[in-house]
Amino acid sequence: MAEYNDMELMICAAARLLEDGATVGVGTGAPCAAAMLAQKTSAPNLFIIFEAGGLAPRLPTMPISVGDSRTFHQGLMATSMSDVIELCQRGMVDYTFLGGAQMDAYGNLNSTVIGSHDRPKVRLPGSGGANDFASFCWRTLVMTKHDRRRFVEQLDFLTTPGFLDGPGAREAAGLPEGTGPYKVITDLAIMGYDAQSKRMQVESLHPGVGFAEVQANTGFALGQAPQLTQTPPPDPEALRLLREEVDPRRLIIGR
Repeated sequence: MAEYNDMELMICAAARLLEDGATVGVGTGAPCAAAMLAQKTSAPNLFIIFEAGGLAPRLPTMPISVGDSRTFHQGLMATSMSDVIELCQRGMVDYTFLGGAQMDAYGNLNSTVIGSHDRPKVRLPGSGGANDFASFCWRTLVMTKHDRRRFVEQLDFLTTPGFLDGPGAREAAGLPEGTGPYKVITDLAIMGYDAQSKRMQVESLHPGVGFAEVQANTGFALGQAPQLTQTPPPDPEALRLLREEVDPRRLIIGR
């Protein structure tokens, strides 16, 4: 029996991507758990930013929303959403964590509708600050379960820009050069993007997972990094901190 579940593996893998001293815009749920874990392990000086205005809090427990009072706990500033978005526009936010109901090969996201916009099958929450964060933060991270309904050839609606339709498209649309999708962490693998084509490619397979399984659960053709690696399992101390201090009620890791 595995000593960790898929969600714990994803959170630990995401936490390792956040270096000490970096700035990261997060929401609630798994991204927040990853940021909290990073603060308690390899990145004690991680600067966490919440959309509603909490800057650099030392999170005592898991907040339930981006406006939860805990997102301001021992922070440097309690400001506003407009100031947070301005930080992104000024190039001061290194990472953002986002999600969506659909994602394509270029890292574009849909969190608006499933089906046509005028007569949707499902009406989703919409952008919130996702479009702003993905447009102006340097690197976009996504954490999600891996299945063909989510990883699609064509989005039903473009809510949040990735690399749009390929090389040079972000810049042509007026977005800052050098920004864009960075990593996708799923329960099967870690993906990045080919530097030339800007299409998604598998960089690291989780223990016990083969490339064919990842491709079978993806609705578009995936590339492979030149040196495909295996994702390290969660460190025992990181697991302890995740279970005892980050999410002791198992609100996230119990999913």
